[in-house]
Amino acid sequence: MRDFYEILGVEKNADQDTIKKAYRKLAMQFHPDKNPGNSEAEEMFKEAASAYEVLGNPEKRAQYDRFGHAAFKNGGRGGGGFSDVDDIFSHFGDIFGDIFGGGGGRAQSARSRNQPRRGADLRYLTEITLKEVIEGVERDIEFDTEDTCAECKGTGAEKGSTPETCTTCNGVGQVRVSQGFFQMTTTCPHCQGQGTMIKKHCKSCKGSGRQKQHRKIRMTVPPGVDSGTRLRVSGEGEGGYRGGPAGDLYIEVQVKEDPRFEREGDHLFTEVKVHYLQLLLGGELEIETVTGHQTLEIPKGTQVGTSLKLVGEGIPSLRGSRRGDLFVQIGVDFPTKISKKEEELLKQLAEMQGVQAHGCKTGLFGRKKS
Repeated sequence: MRDFYEILGVEKNADQDTIKKAYRKLAMQFHPDKNPGNSEAEEMFKEAASAYEVLGNPEKRAQYDRFGHAAFKNGGRGGGGFSDVDDIFSHFGDIFGDIFGGGGGRAQSARSRNQPRRGADLRYLTEITLKEVIEGVERDIEFDTEDTCAECKGTGAEKGSTPETCTTCNGVGQVRVSQGFFQMTTTCPHCQGQGTMIKKHCKSCKGSGRQKQHRKIRMTVPPGVDSGTRLRVSGEGEGGYRGGPAGDLYIEVQVKEDPRFEREGDHLFTEVKVHYLQLLLGGELEIETVTGHQTLEIPKGTQVGTSLKLVGEGIPSLRGSRRGDLFVQIGVDFPTKISKKEEELLKQLAEMQGVQAHGCKTGLFGRKKS
């Protein structure tokens, strides 16, 4: 017999998770349902299952590491202890439940298929402006989805009739077939695993029990949301199956960028240029905010790069009524041209301050020339 580690393609020091993943990969590759009539694939599938039965069990793996195949020669199940695929499926139900969807790759039972099931959740993406973030917004959204057929209530049968039990599988939804030395359970070819047959199909949904529906709802986006915020609207998702409840609608919000402002949490940041004389003398400046205008007090002698705050002009908090603040970073606005009178006045000011400038009668160390 081939080495079990070699069969699964793993190192001898591989952890259990690596071993399980390797087995799942081989099971997917060589599963009989994917390789009908291929005896070589069936043998490799069975060989991989035998290897995993041992290496996937820490106690059996320890015995195998110590004694090899000899550890299971006297009645042990490891190393080729399976007689058919059903035996493999019953022993590895958890593995094949993940890969093939419950019951080791078999179709779901008609009982579970026909039970009421919840509809799927839906996702809707909407974009709002920064102003709408501050004020909140209501808007209508429209989308298409599937819902239970109103005519047949999801049965798929014409009104006044009911689905009948499938005579091929007797309502089980599965039939047993032989394939070489394998015996497998597969989906019933007549009822497609439903366990029932519809003689008279519903004219509205043509027997599917489902109908396309165009839905229009009004959504409310509360103030303070940010990009990535998800809002849940209960019961507005896909309609349920067989009378089951509808799923939910999740509205994902994206906030459109505003080139005037940057956001950090509940606070906003912006930049403005202030006339150099206003920085020197102080005064009031009208500032553009997200929702309008506010007066900003410029203290006398404000330096370039200073950040001044407008309280309560930021983003509302989702957890309360308080708003963040708007921080205004100050830049300087110099005129590109000045009049002769302005130039003379500036020269006089420069001479008073001892500043060396073109046209000023000021020495190297700020002393006025004679």
